[in-house]
Amino acid sequence: MKMKIRLRHILILGAALALAAVPLAVSASHSWGGYHWARTSNPFTLKLGDNLSSTWDPILATTSSDWSQSTVLDTTIVSGAGCKPTSGRVNICNAAYGYNGWLGIAQIWAKGVHINKGVVKLNDTYFGYDFYNTIEWRNLVMCQEVGHTLGLAHQDEDFYNAPLGSCMDYSADPTPNQHPNQHDYDQLALIYAHLDSSTTLTAGTPGQGGTPATAEEAQEWGAAVRADAHGRANLFVKDLGGGVRQFTWVFWTAPGKP
Repeated sequence: MKMKIRLRHILILGAALALAAVPLAVSASHSWGGYHWARTSNPFTLKLGDNLSSTWDPILATTSSDWSQSTVLDTTIVSGAGCKPTSGRVNICNAAYGYNGWLGIAQIWAKGVHINKGVVKLNDTYFGYDFYNTIEWRNLVMCQEVGHTLGLAHQDEDFYNAPLGSCMDYSADPTPNQHPNQHDYDQLALIYAHLDSSTTLTAGTPGQGGTPATAEEAQEWGAAVRADAHGRANLFVKDLGGGVRQFTWVFWTAPGKP
């Protein structure tokens, strides 16, 4: 327990020192660095690998349906390939990852600005609490983490601001924020307005590395490059060499809640 608390303090302090001048995401634009899946036509289809328990299956179905309403992309649910990153798809998993402070994690691997694989993990340790064990919280976290793998950042990063009606908005009240809103779809249309000469949607074999399961392993996320409105580092980058970088978005528990 002491190790977990100490690590959290280090993350917060590091974020405060390194990110003081970094603006938080606002609704005007919530692309992050132009990261996107390379493809040669629109709409393109992104595979979501289902490694989930039955409790989460309908939540993923809702998220897939929601993001597929975009004019530039569709998502399709396929059989899972485990929780290791796999080229051309996003693998989605749930487990009791422990009392480490996060509800969900989205990881993306990119070369240049092109995403080539992703992983989403959902922490059942906290979704076992009555406060989070609701369809509304599950929809919010699932929708947001998948949204990150599409190239979206947050519209707002203060849990106690008025909800924006978007799952890309942090909120202690998830009910209004369970699904994308029109601004999310508009932002995706901007991100994917151009076409690429190649694709990163080609199926491949599982690669090395996965999402750390405990707070003690969070140093594997790399350097903190962004913090939320509550001073908690929520985006990390790790240079893997050869122009490849691993990005980790962290959805922490709501401040002052379990």
